Amino acid sequence: MDRSSPVPLYFQLAQQLEAAIERGTLTPGSLLGNEIELAGRLGLSRPTVRQAIQSLVDKGLLVRRRGVGTQVVHSQVRRPLELSSLYDDLEAAGQRPATRVTVNGLVPASAEVAVALGVAEGAEVHRVERLRLAHGEPLAYLCNHLPAGLLALETARLESTGLYRMLRAVGITLHSARQSVGARAATAGEAELLAEPAGAPLLTMCRTTFDDTGRPVEHGAHVYRASRYSFEFHLLVRP
Repeated sequence: MDRSSPVPLYFQLAQQLEAAIERGTLTPGSLLGNEIELAGRLGLSRPTVRQAIQSLVDKGLLVRRRGVGTQVVHSQVRRPLELSSLYDDLEAAGQRPATRVTVNGLVPASAEVAVALGVAEGAEVHRVERLRLAHGEPLAYLCNHLPAGLLALETARLESTGLYRMLRAVGITLHSARQSVGARAATAGEAELLAEPAGAPLLTMCRTTFDDTGRPVEHGAHVYRASRYSFEFHLLVRP
């Protein structure tokens, strides 16, 4: 701790703890010990330690469990905005992805889906809805529509791998996508699925993906827990 710094001590401690969680030094499930022990070990006041811990509890990185103490949950998932699947991104980050398929079948295309996939409104399209988890915790709810007959979408396969891997496996080359990102409050149903209170903030992403011939092959509307997930942008300044 730099006591000569204008940065408050609680904030310095919170930053150090968050960095340790991001690096994996403090792994999910690790116990921090109680506030009195931490304060004594670090030479800080108990209110300072309490404030630092509370800031990380508010971020979803720590949780207070009665009879257990303060425990590391997981680092927040930061996903780059590029043409990749959530499953692949989680796996690459060591987040142990898992999937539960809740809907898998043919439905009539809504006006929005019909425009996105270039089919007639009411034409049959394949609809897949999945709950995506990381380390056993709900992270996102994914709703995807694909042209009927594009590929076999067995539930067991959807629960064991990512949709983009399945598309590539049948020879479809993903080339580009049109995507928008937003935010809104969770509905009661979404909140229950994602283990959040009703009205909790959710990040949203709507994406239409095209193959190398310009054909739309997938349209997705996804929601993510804002407490556990963020999008990361890399911006360049034009000369």
